[in-house]
Amino acid sequence: MACVLVVALSLSACGFSQPVDGIQDPNERLNRRIHAENIAFDRFLFRPASKVYGRGIPMPIRRGIGNFAGNLNLPRVVVNNLLQFRIGKALKHTGRFVINTTLGMGGLLDPATPMGVEEDRTNFGETLYVWGFKEGNFMELPLLGPSTDRATVGMIVDLFTNPLVYMVPSPENAIGVFSAGLAKVGDRYEYSSTIDSILYESEDSYAQARSLYLQNRRFELGVEVTDDEVDEIDSLFEDLYGE
Repeated sequence: MACVLVVALSLSACGFSQPVDGIQDPNERLNRRIHAENIAFDRFLFRPASKVYGRGIPMPIRRGIGNFAGNLNLPRVVVNNLLQFRIGKALKHTGRFVINTTLGMGGLLDPATPMGVEEDRTNFGETLYVWGFKEGNFMELPLLGPSTDRATVGMIVDLFTNPLVYMVPSPENAIGVFSAGLAKVGDRYEYSSTIDSILYESEDSYAQARSLYLQNRRFELGVEVTDDEVDEIDSLFEDLYGE
């Protein structure tokens, strides 16, 4: 759940319907029950594990694992860039992958960013947005947290969109999954104060997490949001990154 806060379903031919008020949550009762289970998982397992990991592993190593996981994800980003018809970004991320894989010791380091080749994160959920599919219902996923119909389909499809999965033999291809998992645990530790404030200090943590997720996701996609929503997003990221 915390992974989503920081970070197949079928599609009908006409896409999803869009709510008038901006939030479509017809399964709120079920979502709240899953939310409560996710908080219990975070409280008793994920947060304690992140503290052990964060306090036991030096920051340079944690950062290197995060860089490595992000680099292995870049081929998936390139595929989605191509599916979105963004050829320039596909070329840029291909270059970033080559630079960090070669000069960055397999991706443990990130020399591409100082060189001006920064990552613009994307996924198949954004690809669906570009193709015209609507957001659909809000949902709370077990362990993963806030999502939508469109984003959930995107997450499932993205399991199969990384060419490295098919190019690297088993069991070596499990390294990517393992490193991505460790990176998420590291993120939980790095952003613990903000995540804890949302999950444990909010008057209604479900409504808070739902609002922040939807606002931030729409902002990332370029969907028009209100000035108040932009201020709330900025406030969240100031807490996260200290900017």
